[in-house]
This record gives sequence, C-alpha cells and structure tokens, in this order.
Amino acid sequence: MIPQLVTYRQRRRDGRWLRLYVPVVPLVLVLSPLLLVALLAGVVACFIFRVSLVGALRGAGQLLCALPGTRFEMEYGQMAVLVSVR
Repeated sequence: MIPQLVTYRQRRRDGRWLRLYVPVVPLVLVLSPLLLVALLAGVVACFIFRVSLVGALRGAGQLLCALPGTRFEMEYGQMAVLVSVR
C-alpha cells in the first residue's frame, strides 16, 4: 500500500511547532509529468550502468510499500524536525 499522508513538524527556535500535512495522491497527480521524466531518466540510467530494469522497478516498489509507518526525527539544539509517513 502506498503512503497516503506525510506529516512534517518543525519546532522553531521560539518553541512553537510548524505542522504541514501533505496528501500524497494529489501531490503525485500534480507532479506526474515530472515523475514521468524521472522514470524515463531512471530507465536510461539502468541501460547505461547495466542494471536490471525489472530488478530496479521491483526495488522501487518494495521501497514504496515499506514507507507507511516510517518516522524520521532530528533534533539539533532548540530546533527539531519530525517527518511521519502514514
């Protein structure tokens, strides 16, 4: 299952939190022309570096399936960033 929502939280220096909720499906639809160009560039790169195209697509699919439930947290001094994929 592909991720549906990405939550981005950032604690600012003054202690307040900035929260952004990014729905994945509408974002993918808006950026689909760029994703098509990136896919074509990936296919060309597979041929140049002699990487199996099927293996590369399978690996990308497994990476997308593993994203839901991922949390990335980083804290440095008074600033903190949290990215959560649902």
